[in-house]
Amino acid sequence: MKSVNKTATEIKPSGIRKFFDIVSEMPDAISLGVGEPDFDTPWHIADEGIYSLERGRTFYTSNSGLLELREEICKMYKRKYSIEYCAKNECLVTVGGSEGIDLALRALINPGDEVIIPEPSFVSYVPCASLAGGTPVIIDLKNENEFKLTEDELKNAITEKTKVLIISFPNNPTGAIMTKEELLPIAKLCVEHDLYVISDEIYSELTYGGITHTSIASLPGMRERTIVINGFSKAYAMTGWRMGYALAPTEIATIMTKIHQFCIMCAPTTSQYAAVEAIKAGDKDIISMRKSYDERRRYLYKRLNDMGMPAFEPMGAFYMFPSIARFNMTSDEFATRLLKEEKLAVVPGTAFGHSGEGFIRISYAYSIDQLREALDRIERFARKINP
Repeated sequence: MKSVNKTATEIKPSGIRKFFDIVSEMPDAISLGVGEPDFDTPWHIADEGIYSLERGRTFYTSNSGLLELREEICKMYKRKYSIEYCAKNECLVTVGGSEGIDLALRALINPGDEVIIPEPSFVSYVPCASLAGGTPVIIDLKNENEFKLTEDELKNAITEKTKVLIISFPNNPTGAIMTKEELLPIAKLCVEHDLYVISDEIYSELTYGGITHTSIASLPGMRERTIVINGFSKAYAMTGWRMGYALAPTEIATIMTKIHQFCIMCAPTTSQYAAVEAIKAGDKDIISMRKSYDERRRYLYKRLNDMGMPAFEPMGAFYMFPSIARFNMTSDEFATRLLKEEKLAVVPGTAFGHSGEGFIRISYAYSIDQLREALDRIERFARKINP
């Protein structure tokens, strides 16, 4: 038989999944590995989805999504980030943020174009860049910089073949953020070298300590070269509704919509009606969930540092990325032994790139009681292997 797609065959499975599979068959195991809110979708949002079913709103929407939803998305970005987008031509509703990332890369990349990906990063960026025919160029971010992208790191990675930079702040897996002042030199380089930027802003609502998210699209010269990817999964606890969106200049949004049209048709109609309600009336829900995450964040930060697993203080998302260097084990070895010996699942840092070696990702999208028990298990394990 003829061979199947070589690129797809060579892509490695997600480094996260094997731990999920083991945990699912292990009684009394605790998992801190899932990047998913532990809150139920707020009832008024879910109820709007149910109401749409009761009203028989079960047909296809426009390929781009409900116009009402796109209008609400654009109004939100103008209100929060002072960026104006046209709901009809520059906004596309996608099946989660993940589809948006895939669409953006396929719309931008020609074979051989280089895609700069700072790591540690979300697991789909490298595979999606490769599947689009691009060449991933990895920047290994540094713990001493709190895993933020620096001007020099980006400058040294740019070549004549560079086409796209992918950034994701607040970051999964590190919890790092980048302020407006830190993004300005990055934006300047992108303008100077005529680069597109895919800005994954799925955790934009989850920032702490009075810090608010800055979208790189709001900086001088960046709106016309930035594809913003966002969604409802993290901010509104709507992971299973599969609701994302992309904001982009008309030319790029049109191409993305064309690909989406042939691959997906449209995002789920019921979910779109629920998403309208989320934007219109969900701000209080975000504030409440963010407050709870912040309490967990501060608890986890203190416990980990007190037990000799230092981590910088993450100011976004709901992850912590502590160092395990003192245990003289690889990240995979540490996570595997912790799961087998203490029935506690975390994710090896290497699941998010080579620069994650020596670290583990812990999600604090769990109750304080679960976190307390989990940290007790980590502390017991740490004392056993390195008293």
